[in-house]
Amino acid sequence: MNKLDLRKAVIILLLIIAAFGLIFFSEWISFEALKENRAEISEFRDKNFTLSIVIFWVFYVILVVFSLPGAAVASVSGGFLFGLGAGLFINITAASTGAALLFLLVRYGMKSFKYNKSNTLNSNFVIQIKNALVTNQISIMLTLRLVPVVPFFLANILPALVGVRLFNFIWTTIIGIIPGGIVFTWIGVGVGEVFDRNEYPNFELLFSPVILGPILGLVALLILPMILRRSGIMPKTITERGNEKN
Repeated sequence: MNKLDLRKAVIILLLIIAAFGLIFFSEWISFEALKENRAEISEFRDKNFTLSIVIFWVFYVILVVFSLPGAAVASVSGGFLFGLGAGLFINITAASTGAALLFLLVRYGMKSFKYNKSNTLNSNFVIQIKNALVTNQISIMLTLRLVPVVPFFLANILPALVGVRLFNFIWTTIIGIIPGGIVFTWIGVGVGEVFDRNEYPNFELLFSPVILGPILGLVALLILPMILRRSGIMPKTITERGNEKN
């Protein structure tokens, strides 16, 4: 198998596993499953605490790498199993590691589609989008992470397609997912009581003004310079001027 075939195989494998997981894992990785098995899971954690952390962390990374359903359940489970402090740290590191691995795999695999100059990946419209994202990659990456309506897997894949630097991807991912991570982990800390009432976690807290207000304010600060530069009020960056010449 040559290098080009290997790159295509990576993308195909990611798509197959993601599709398989969407079809078969949705019910297995769910709050219903956590509710029914929480006693056994808690007992295993109490007897094998360190091993539980390793298993949970690796499981979470795999979820993210293959874009499998259940990331929200995993984050809540982290709070349920390990508490707010440790659970948040485990959730953030696992999610960030999985995101970085997926980013690298997609970037590696998608290079196989760049050999054909007539490919749609090289159209003028796509090139303009790429230039805009690369020029403002920090602001856009943080916005993708902070806004809770952007699917996590999409925020992992898009940067790999447009040439975002790995270092910028990693640190904006870590910083950007902390607010949502706190909420999900916090919900997990009290999920046992929720299950006792025969209810399921309520994620309305994530969209409450107390949480969403500061996040949207931060997003506005991130995108404001882009708007001002586009309107000519602020001077354009060297990268933007270079893209215009090209």
